[in-house]
Amino acid sequence: MPELKKTALVTGAGRRLGREISLALARAGYDIMINYLQSEGAAQKTAGEIRELGRKAMIYGADVSNSDQVHGMVKKTLDHFGSIDVLVNNAAIFSQIPFEKLTEAIWDKTINTNLKGTFLCSREIGEHMTHRRSGSIINIASLGGVKPWASETPYCVSKAGVMMLTQCFAKGLAPYVRVNAIAPGYVEMPDPIIEKVVPQPPLSKIPLKRYGRPEEVAELVIYLATKAEYITGQVMFVDGGRSLSS
Repeated sequence: MPELKKTALVTGAGRRLGREISLALARAGYDIMINYLQSEGAAQKTAGEIRELGRKAMIYGADVSNSDQVHGMVKKTLDHFGSIDVLVNNAAIFSQIPFEKLTEAIWDKTINTNLKGTFLCSREIGEHMTHRRSGSIINIASLGGVKPWASETPYCVSKAGVMMLTQCFAKGLAPYVRVNAIAPGYVEMPDPIIEKVVPQPPLSKIPLKRYGRPEEVAELVIYLATKAEYITGQVMFVDGGRSLSS
């Protein structure tokens, strides 16, 4: 019996968590469209790793907050792969800015990428999935969507919006398309930039007394993409219980 081809489009997939998610999906049998904005070299490297796993990979530079660029990315994906079975909205901006220094430009850029970008990609690809009567959309939210961090105000607001957008799209795209969100807590990433700008919470506030690993988020993506056929509209926390603490 011939292998059934499956394709996933992952935004912000060149580095960090997006890379881990892309590789996990490739191991699960998916060909991958890797979206990036500025990290072309990293995206090429990730694509090479995916091909070493025996899957097809393509990279595409697009600003997810621009509807024309999103349309072009989706068209290129469909022309090359034929379908999109899974969308992972991972692209995001995180800026640690004291409240008194928060500017309109930073606000707009963060909201446009994190929230509007998720909306545009979900709308465009959701229409394709509805036509095919099959598909899974997985939004990467954040613990910050329910825990206010004063120095990350636009990020927290954008991720709270992603959570509500997940539920709205889950209703709007039912019964053929499942839409869920994953809200990670602090995830250890081997990246000096992340270590510098993302505040590390004290372990005393995490019931499981450790930080998360990127593969733990990626494993939940695989579950939601492949096995969770009766789950939609849910926000799943991967935070060691941090959301339970004050």
